[in-house]
Amino acid sequence: MHELTLCRNMVEIIEQEAILQSFQRVETVRMEIGVLSCVEPEALRFCFGTVTRGTVAEGARLEIVRMPAEARCRDCGAERAVDRWGTACQACGGHRLDLRGGDRMRIKDMEVH
Repeated sequence: MHELTLCRNMVEIIEQEAILQSFQRVETVRMEIGVLSCVEPEALRFCFGTVTRGTVAEGARLEIVRMPAEARCRDCGAERAVDRWGTACQACGGHRLDLRGGDRMRIKDMEVH
């Protein structure tokens, strides 16, 4: 379950920001997670609640925004949104797609006190 490691890394980032920006508590963490990132949002939520215990983010709400991915077919030039790896071009059925976005994860922002 790599979501546990991801949550630990998130808490490290949050704790560092708490020191840099002098806040005591995090109310909400907003995450952007690409649809192709191989991150399970529900597993991330579960791990977040566990990993944040005893930190400035304990009890914080985790909001997840799924980010789309776009693909352009190298064969016919068609462009479309994709939501999983291995998707074929809807126009020509080809599999030579150039993907843009949808594979990243980042902390978008936080509400803090």
